[in-house]
Amino acid sequence: MATYVNDLRLKEISTGDESGTWGTSTNTNLELIAEALGYGTEAITTNADTHTSTIADGATDPVRSMYVKYTGTLDSTCTITIAPNTLSKVWIIENATSGSQDIAISQGSGANVTIPNSAVKVIYSDGAGSGAAVVDALIDLDVGNTLKISGTTPTLTIGDAGAEDTKIVFDGNAQDFYIGLDDSADDLVIGKGSAVGTTPALSIDENMNATFADGTSDVDIASHDGSNGLKLGGTLVTSTAAEINIVDGNTSASSVTLADADRVVINDAGVMKQIAMTTLDADRFTITTTAPTDGTGKRTGHVFYVV
Repeated sequence: MATYVNDLRLKEISTGDESGTWGTSTNTNLELIAEALGYGTEAITTNADTHTSTIADGATDPVRSMYVKYTGTLDSTCTITIAPNTLSKVWIIENATSGSQDIAISQGSGANVTIPNSAVKVIYSDGAGSGAAVVDALIDLDVGNTLKISGTTPTLTIGDAGAEDTKIVFDGNAQDFYIGLDDSADDLVIGKGSAVGTTPALSIDENMNATFADGTSDVDIASHDGSNGLKLGGTLVTSTAAEINIVDGNTSASSVTLADADRVVINDAGVMKQIAMTTLDADRFTITTTAPTDGTGKRTGHVFYVV
């Protein structure tokens, strides 16, 4: 009597059976092996919460295929049970259902794998019977030297909208760095180390406010030379660091000889302006290079004595 206890549910002919007709069964088995290397599609009943895919014994079946696409319209997550629960096999499964719902692939009381709508996952079943589990085969995928994402709008998505930190870690010889999402703070963080929140350097919050970490971090704009570098509101800051430091209370002094072409900075009703010394001389101020030696030569008004 023939049995179908193998992982592809092929017909196993018993010794002495099908004399003169075994060729038909063998040819069918070969066709089913080819089917197991191909593509199949199976529709789920509309809005079903559960669905069972049983691979037929010795007959064509879409779920025997290596690549299986599930279709149909759903209004909630549908749990798909692959049977028999003794099958140990690898599948590539696509959730092509309508309704923006997940599908959960199951085999027994063990672990399941959830496949989001429009996503594809590589899974395998362990065939352990009633306690059988389905496992995400690529959960710890280690790609070699190069990973390329092609297409017109290449997208790399990290995370599944769950409440957990996500990150990319750059594993260096002496020092690691990371770019990650601190989910509790809703911040994008760049920092040193491999754990999100460890020695952060730069954080960007949900309002696009950027914060450099308190401590010893510096921001060095190496190209700032008067022609390139720091811009504020689109306007290039042409001041040098030394010039800005004078405004910040620098106590060093230089010896200068004031002339008409020299400039001073004043606050004109809340707007900082640079004006010529001659403007001061013509508008309410008097500039003289002769200092009085006694009270008789003292001048009235706003007077700058330059000596």
